[in-house]
Amino acid sequence: PQLTSHWRRQIVRVSLALLPLHFWSVVAELSPLHLMDDVLGQFVILLNLLLISVLMWPIFRDSWRDKESHTIRLVTVTVLSIIPIALMVLTATGYFYTTLRLSGRWIETVYLVIFWNLLYQTVLRGLSVAARRIAYRRALARRQNMVKEGAEGAEPQEEPTIALEQVNQQTLRITMLVMIALFGVMFWAIWSDLITVFAYLDSITLWHYSGTEAGAAVMKNVTMGSLLFALVSSVVAWALIRNLPGLLEVLILSRLNMRQGASYAITTILNYVILVVGAMTVFGSLGVSWDKLQWLAAALSVGLGFGLQEIFGNFVSGLIILFERPVRIGDTVTIGTFSGTVSKIRIRATTITDFDRKEVIIPNKAFVTERLINWSLSDTITRVVIRIGVAYGSDLEMVKNVLLKAAMDHPKVMHDPEPAVFFTTFGPSTLDHELRLYVRELRDRSYTVDELNRTIERMCRENNINIAFNQLEVHLRNEKGDEHTEVKRDIKGDDPTPA
Repeated sequence: PQLTSHWRRQIVRVSLALLPLHFWSVVAELSPLHLMDDVLGQFVILLNLLLISVLMWPIFRDSWRDKESHTIRLVTVTVLSIIPIALMVLTATGYFYTTLRLSGRWIETVYLVIFWNLLYQTVLRGLSVAARRIAYRRALARRQNMVKEGAEGAEPQEEPTIALEQVNQQTLRITMLVMIALFGVMFWAIWSDLITVFAYLDSITLWHYSGTEAGAAVMKNVTMGSLLFALVSSVVAWALIRNLPGLLEVLILSRLNMRQGASYAITTILNYVILVVGAMTVFGSLGVSWDKLQWLAAALSVGLGFGLQEIFGNFVSGLIILFERPVRIGDTVTIGTFSGTVSKIRIRATTITDFDRKEVIIPNKAFVTERLINWSLSDTITRVVIRIGVAYGSDLEMVKNVLLKAAMDHPKVMHDPEPAVFFTTFGPSTLDHELRLYVRELRDRSYTVDELNRTIERMCRENNINIAFNQLEVHLRNEKGDEHTEVKRDIKGDDPTPA
């Protein structure tokens, strides 16, 4: 609040000091012929410019003392502080009309900078609130999931969405870009009648090209202005492609109840659209239209049919993945011998992070042409099978009750569908059982199997149920063959003893 009050006072003082200067600049616009004899007006303008310089000095000094000041802010404050001194010099040397004309534009520029800064800070405040709202919603969703799963103290899992810090950085960059573009347009509107350099650029012809207008062939020029427009368009398209996902996440996608991975697909497709539109705009401004590129496209199509068919196939497969969405960001998939979580979907390939935290790059064509297992496409509920072998002679009803109790008491095991125990087969040394149960999340499988195995072993030991293993009998005979010794291992795993 104290800093805000300080800047408010500074703005009010400078605005009041600009009023006389603005008055004389309006007079200069209405009656420029009577300015040469206006000695009083020149004296008033000199004093007014001196007062403005004195008032601008604290702003200039504070900006340079602030170590966190941005370079753009330092340049802007410096230029605005030097201009009154330059106008004083022009007035003293007799260029009074020029001083008044430039003063009017300078006053409008000062108000533009003040308005732009207030608007920029307001937008930043709104984006900050939106980012905090996203963070709150994510934290609330994680907490609700933990409560729902009965794991309040569990470590939060990573969300398959754009990282919040990345969202903030992208949003700030693209907001700055938009605000600078807005400032540039308004600055041009103020100074356009005094700036002729850009109009001069249109008179510099770089090359000619043939075009058509109303069905007739004409020669058109590519000027320095066209080249400048192409460069600006390239920079704008590049900035949008890099930073648009974060802005969409904050302003639009975070407010929509979209399915998992849908926001990533939307931003990726939009990036492709921006790339195509930007390329067409740049080439069009340089005189390269589609009727000149169609022969090149035909030649490229022949090349795609031979050397580049794999790259082109991967690109089309990537578009199919984004539109059809057999896999999404955050899905757990198995393709071939690789299993992991989908982390990126690019033009040529998709990145899978396996369970060892290694990134596996798989061409997009494999997801379309090969057999793919998506463990979480429409439902994350999966079945877990635990196989147990007990010794012959065990009480099978007790075995079934022990396995069911171990499953029903576990917080991660779902009760709908209920766990089930099946006596599957008579093994060589065991009576084989299967405990079949369901867990809600894929990440719960390993922890559930580990904890159930430990619980089952403990409960079997407490109920005198032997978890059997293969028995091995060895017969030893001497050289004469009339004597033998039988060595066996019992089901408890004791040391072998002669029979």
